[in-house]
Amino acid sequence: MALSPALDLLRAHLQARVSITAADFAVFARHVRPLALRKRQHLLLAGAVCTDLAFVTKGCLRSYSLAAQGQEHTLQFAPEDWWVSDLYSFLTRQPSTLNIDALEDAQVLLLAQADLETVYAECSVFERYMRLLLQSRYVALQERVNASLSQTAAEKYQHFVHQYPTIVQRVPQHVIASYLGITPESLSRVRRQL
Repeated sequence: MALSPALDLLRAHLQARVSITAADFAVFARHVRPLALRKRQHLLLAGAVCTDLAFVTKGCLRSYSLAAQGQEHTLQFAPEDWWVSDLYSFLTRQPSTLNIDALEDAQVLLLAQADLETVYAECSVFERYMRLLLQSRYVALQERVNASLSQTAAEKYQHFVHQYPTIVQRVPQHVIASYLGITPESLSRVRRQL
């Protein structure tokens, strides 16, 4: 995996959110490591402790859980320019309840927890960045929970298409249905009606 384009994407991502110097970015870049994933390959399996945050530079990943009956519940999509992880496991060092896999061939930059702490200690701007990132993720999570409790299947799908227009074309419909909390058959009906 060529590291330079991946680092360029990461730098642009960070600079769009916080003011960083070249020296700040050099500290951050020194601690990330690249990983290539094939389609359907797992970055994390439920039961393992999540040791890394992953910044997606190519492809699309998702995090999901499995119900006792084997039904998938997709929690997050992570296309290019997104972070993905099981934050609960990452922060508590407890076994993950989530799986993270590649929906397409993908490339990510990994940042280990110990390295993140080093980055924080060396450049406080990254603590601000992570706070802003976590705040925006929390707001998105709250919106998603509220929508799941109050919106119809059609409203959920329309919101999804509006919020994630590129993902709709890249992800299998049954995976979108699992994200929306509806059956694939319901999603097909909704799509026909729109």
